[in-house]
Amino acid sequence: MMDRILRDPRAWGVMLAATLTIMSNATITPALPGIQAMFPNNPNAELLTRLLITAPSLIVAIVAPFAGIVVDRLGRRRPLFFGLIVYIVAGTAGLYLQSLEAIFASRLVLGLGVAAIMTAQAALIGDYFDGPERGRLMGYQLAAVNLGGLIFVMTAGFLASSSPRLPFLIYGLAIPIFPVLWKLLPEPELTSPDGHGTATQGGGEKGWPITVLIMATAASLSFVIFYAVPTQLPYYLVDIGLDDPRYAGEVMASMMLAASLMAVISGWIRPWLGRIGTPVAGFLLLACGFWLLSMAHQLPYAMAATALIGAGLGFCMPTFITTALNAAPFKHRGLVSGLVTSSFFFGQFMSPIVSQPIINHWSYERAFATGAAVFVLMAVVLAITLKRRQSKLDNPAPAH
Repeated sequence: MMDRILRDPRAWGVMLAATLTIMSNATITPALPGIQAMFPNNPNAELLTRLLITAPSLIVAIVAPFAGIVVDRLGRRRPLFFGLIVYIVAGTAGLYLQSLEAIFASRLVLGLGVAAIMTAQAALIGDYFDGPERGRLMGYQLAAVNLGGLIFVMTAGFLASSSPRLPFLIYGLAIPIFPVLWKLLPEPELTSPDGHGTATQGGGEKGWPITVLIMATAASLSFVIFYAVPTQLPYYLVDIGLDDPRYAGEVMASMMLAASLMAVISGWIRPWLGRIGTPVAGFLLLACGFWLLSMAHQLPYAMAATALIGAGLGFCMPTFITTALNAAPFKHRGLVSGLVTSSFFFGQFMSPIVSQPIINHWSYERAFATGAAVFVLMAVVLAITLKRRQSKLDNPAPAH
């Protein structure tokens, strides 16, 4: 029987909006070597091309908390649809801009759109659904994000084989999505006739700012390491002789498919594993994936490694957002979603800045192995930190 929240059109609306956000930066990943080759005389091409993936993240990291305040004050819809317009214009700009610096600037503007979309849709989830339902929807949402990312990145791999500019065309898919979201996502009411999933429910748990801070910190550190995959993997594959852009698309697709499957599973088992067991299991899967990637010199091993990495992300990411939203009172949900969004994207932006010197000094293999060790350490630290911060909102609830 279908989960009852999937019979709610609003659930499909927020999932569709989410497909445009967290993995949107990685859409052009297969094109990075080609884009770098387009600008052979640019002395900063090596770093700038990697920053094309994470440039939006810097703006999201800075803007998202303020976007959250705007969402709390002006409502959810206006920031959401403003963000969609910016996303379309800036995302497709790489099709025609003639300098690497101009493309980089357009990616910064793209971050404004992503910040508005992601903050508004995360707050909408907090408004539309409660407790365990909210957790399951976060899992479904991440599954939708990664399935969309799988299609986008695979398509980008094939498009990049013809021209490194063509993957920017994928951002134009937000054009037909715009009217669909306009219909599916109403502004939340302060009360609900059936008394279920109301926007006014929940005054927040005791000490909720600390819980939000823990989740935001864990999310940021996770993405510093995780985003070494979309920013460094294409170059690693070239380094080991897998230089066809389609290989990068296939390896990324393996990660996104695994993340989709595990995200759905995590939404169902999180009430039993709790807010400690779920992210700890995710961190250990991420550690296994990065360790295998450090030894993967053939395509099947690289795909298996990124599948483990995706599975780990599927466990962790819904937990970060769900735990923060469960803890926060309604009047601060926009701000909290903005803070957690900021943490995701700050980690993304910092990833190549942290990973590139390690790779230059050592190697891709040792950098990935270091990432595995850090994830094990994070699992231990998070388990100890959250041990006494359990919540009744993690208890199971029926899905039908």
